[in-house]
Amino acid sequence: MGRVTERRRTIRIRDGIVTARPDTLVAEEPLEIRLNGKPLAITMRTPGDDFALAAGFLVSEGVLAAASDVRSIVYCAGAQADGTNTYNVVDVQLAPGVPVPDITLERNVYTTSSCGLCGKASLDAVRTTARFPIHDTPPVRVEPALLAGLPDRLRAAQAVFDRTGGLHAAALFSEDGELLDIREDVGRHNAVDKLVGRALREDLLPLSRVILLVSGRASFELAQKAVMAGIPVLAAVSAPSSLAVDLAAETGLTLVGFLRGPSMNVYAGDERIALHTGV
Repeated sequence: MGRVTERRRTIRIRDGIVTARPDTLVAEEPLEIRLNGKPLAITMRTPGDDFALAAGFLVSEGVLAAASDVRSIVYCAGAQADGTNTYNVVDVQLAPGVPVPDITLERNVYTTSSCGLCGKASLDAVRTTARFPIHDTPPVRVEPALLAGLPDRLRAAQAVFDRTGGLHAAALFSEDGELLDIREDVGRHNAVDKLVGRALREDLLPLSRVILLVSGRASFELAQKAVMAGIPVLAAVSAPSSLAVDLAAETGLTLVGFLRGPSMNVYAGDERIALHTGV
């Protein structure tokens, strides 16, 4: 199986002094996701938690909602000419009776480590397939001071980032600020899929009382994944996109951007933020 990190020779220049030395880099390899044996998507990811990644991706596509929806997840064998398994192809077999939307099987989806699901830009797709409406979730009330401390806790838990400097992270926190899970990947959408997939396999969906924190920006894809998992609060250390804000406003998702210490912008769902000033 591919490693999370790899070593590569590099030329280092510091103050005019040139040295050759190995450097630790984050691994990036393709993962093909198959559904009932049929190729569905290819994503560039950091190897590890591949079964969770595949399950989380299928949650965001509206295919899976519970652990019982999955019959099995396995690596497909013999992906190289000599028969050696690359562990870069995963097949998800659905449990009997679980419906498969035609659109999911008819398109060949390519995702990158940066942009997420390319071309997925329809609010209607989320509105019609969301299994866990956020408007119906139990009330969650979050103090700004609690949110302010989460980025430092996320950064402190990024073990692989410390070795490579090249990974995004996503984490789930309880409404009291307890770190529940964290995943790292070259793609922040993959990191979120790994979180959601792990929750699905442990039968924890919907994640109706958690905060999802992501490094970097909050794209439409990330907001979509939060909505599909029933997550009520999405916070990002950088900016959201306009479509992410539109989706959050329509679905009831609380969306926080530019979360940097005590400073933050609340773009939607401010009723879940315990504001103490006249806003």
